[in-house]
Amino acid sequence: MPQKFDKKFNRGEQKFERSEKKSYKKPARFDRPERQERDEPVEQTQNLVYGKNPVTELLKSGVGVDTVMLADTLPPQVASYYAALAKDAGAVVKKVHANKLRLTCGTESHQGVAAFASAVEYKTIEELLADARSKNEAPFLVLCDGVEDPHNLGAIIRSALLCGAHGVVIPKRGGAAITPTVLKSSAGAAARLPVARVANIGESIRRLKEEGVFVYCADMDGTALHQNDLTGAVALVMGSEGKGVSPLVKKLCDGVVSLSMAARGTGVDSFNVSVAAGIILYEIARQRGQ
Repeated sequence: MPQKFDKKFNRGEQKFERSEKKSYKKPARFDRPERQERDEPVEQTQNLVYGKNPVTELLKSGVGVDTVMLADTLPPQVASYYAALAKDAGAVVKKVHANKLRLTCGTESHQGVAAFASAVEYKTIEELLADARSKNEAPFLVLCDGVEDPHNLGAIIRSALLCGAHGVVIPKRGGAAITPTVLKSSAGAAARLPVARVANIGESIRRLKEEGVFVYCADMDGTALHQNDLTGAVALVMGSEGKGVSPLVKKLCDGVVSLSMAARGTGVDSFNVSVAAGIILYEIARQRGQ
């Protein structure tokens, strides 16, 4: 009898030890998502402002603001107020869980509101043109019509800098802003090449044409790249990842360029926007003798 009892007891003890080990692993699994959320915004904290009054002052100051984060626990009237301020400032509004905001700010005292100030000082179209004139060079600009992926925008800016462009133009709405992710993807080029942020890409194209700049856009139904004269004052418009250049913007352009592709009919019908931009920008630089 004692032996049987001991065996049963030992089996029970072993089960207890196994259950103890299982319960010990659970906190580690639960911790992983939290560490990922904590790591995600770390490189953005230098541009982060939180709290109702600080964010209000930032949005009203005229300084560039990329994103406003609003906790889902904010009263509707308060959320509408900050959404309106953000719209006037040209910032993107994101509603997030209050815990996400706490992790981003690293504190409970965010009051449900946070904003990311621009990582760079934005220029104007006039300043980009003036910079070209000061160097006695024909203007060479790149316009991004709805490029939403920050990695693509960073890669485009990097190519633009290396190919001798005088600046990049991005929209206030409907496209990526210059965030730390863009800076990193551009290998720092976004901090060296002037970037203008405008309310309307179409109006910017009209302004450039008034200044004698010939504006091309990239699209699949255009003239082959090598058949275009890309010398002189020139601007290149690159469209969004999914839809390309918008129809209105395309109508405003003076010309359309396209890239030849060897692998047609394979289900892959276009280059990535940043890759296409690099190819076209290099050809522009080659024709300009840079």
